[in-house]
Amino acid sequence: MEKTGTNVWNNCLQIIKDNIPTQSYKTWFEPIKALRLEGNVLTIQVPSLFFYEWLEEHYVGLLRKTVKKQLGDEGRLEYNIVVEKSSSSKPFTTNMPSTGNGSEAKYQSIPVAVTLNKDIKNPFVIPGLKKLQVDPQLNPNYCFENFIEGDCNRLARSAGYAVAAKPGGTAFNPLLLYGGVGLGKTHLGQAIGNEIKRTNPEKLVIYVSCEKFCQQFVDSLKNNTINDFVNFYQAMDVIIMDDVHNFAGKEKTQDIFFHIFNHLHQSGKQLILTSDRAPKDITGLEDRLLSRFKWGLSADLQVPDLETRMAILKKKMYADGIELPTEVIEYVAHNIDNNVRELEGAMVSLLAQSTLNKKEINLGLAKSMLKNFIKHTSREISMEYIQKLVCEYFEVPIEMVKSKTRKREIVQARQISMYLAKSHTKTSLKSIGQFFGGRDHSTVIYACQTVEDLIDTDKKFKNYVQDIQKKLKMS
Repeated sequence: MEKTGTNVWNNCLQIIKDNIPTQSYKTWFEPIKALRLEGNVLTIQVPSLFFYEWLEEHYVGLLRKTVKKQLGDEGRLEYNIVVEKSSSSKPFTTNMPSTGNGSEAKYQSIPVAVTLNKDIKNPFVIPGLKKLQVDPQLNPNYCFENFIEGDCNRLARSAGYAVAAKPGGTAFNPLLLYGGVGLGKTHLGQAIGNEIKRTNPEKLVIYVSCEKFCQQFVDSLKNNTINDFVNFYQAMDVIIMDDVHNFAGKEKTQDIFFHIFNHLHQSGKQLILTSDRAPKDITGLEDRLLSRFKWGLSADLQVPDLETRMAILKKKMYADGIELPTEVIEYVAHNIDNNVRELEGAMVSLLAQSTLNKKEINLGLAKSMLKNFIKHTSREISMEYIQKLVCEYFEVPIEMVKSKTRKREIVQARQISMYLAKSHTKTSLKSIGQFFGGRDHSTVIYACQTVEDLIDTDKKFKNYVQDIQKKLKMS
């Protein structure tokens, strides 16, 4: 029987099918077409450059063995990569077998036109339009005009404004904004997107949460539309992705985003990411992806100081056409210092109470209404409660913490209890030492210093302390 490209490739597929999961086979090998066989060179057509990169990275060894088995040691595989919807394509040749861990891909760097059309099934595409149109998923209320600048966010805001003025054209790519809950990461990220759309309406901008991106990827696997999914995101000019720390543990989704990230970055497109922690503290991500998050600028948003909190409240009141006594604004800003979201929520509750009960907003009403928001300020935490909380957290008996034992887990619980007692109560060092087993003040000083040193050097220990502190705040 005469060898043809089709039957040689079909023989290769039989071997490949027996060596990889069924879903992987359907996703990465069924779409491939055999074009021709010329001597020892088998030419196959793959749908996109991304497809080629994926095969080279994940299946090059398997391809090398199967082609060698069918065509001998001199066998070569040539990829014909479709770069447009028309018949236009570019050949990429790979020698089989090759030296090293990967194959020797011989091709020149060329621009690849991503095929997109109205048939792509993506929740962000506006149907019925020939030219790709995308709903950017941006909230128009999130803009630079109502993002109050302070020492807590000056670097992040300045970098964001620079990116908005020249997306993809600054050193801030990616721009990673990180900070705690309610400090304005989403607001600033979307403000950048809104400004870009205002000045460059033709640019394709998309805001997407990490969770939604992960769900879309799962759906594309289920529906066998992985190409549409990847091509859609690779066609964007600006991607704003919220909460990238949620990639943790999702290896396949990380892999897809890694390739999308590379494509966009190399094409001079802008990526804006947000996270609840600094890149160095994000766990569960592949090193290669994490390193790319550090390529541009990582800017943190911190808890705003009193002056910034007051400015935020005044700005909100002005936008809503409301006037409040200065003493009320000062009281709310002074007592609610966790995050901007809670600050604004407290003010909304105060306004609602005033409107519904037809009461004038004054300091008395503010104190009465906001006690649920600031209850932690009027209730002092006791050493007994701290000790109970720490012992429950580490599952050690309370009486052991006060004993003379030097067991590591007991010493750790005792030192953290002393540290928290010093931080959260007004008790003297001498009294703290006496409470924890009749120890002197120097032991308390040593315990606090040890805890502080471990917080700076031991990530796991730092998480312990932060978890317990969160429980204290919630109590």
